[in-house]
Amino acid sequence: MTALLPGPGMSEHLLTIPQVMACLQLGRSAVYDLLRTRQLASITLGRARRIPTHALTEFIHSRLDQEAA
Repeated sequence: MTALLPGPGMSEHLLTIPQVMACLQLGRSAVYDLLRTRQLASITLGRARRIPTHALTEFIHSRLDQEAA
């Protein structure tokens, strides 16, 4: 997953649904459920849905915080 996330000094990246599926090791329906319920933020460019890397990182951190509580 770290290969897809920007490092220091790198610009923001947008991920496709298949890239997010690979990062989270989830199926397409599960990723779209996260988007539909707004647990994972995204933007729409024309007909394409893209997930900013910071949104994926925030989602992962929030889930880790929930699991720790």
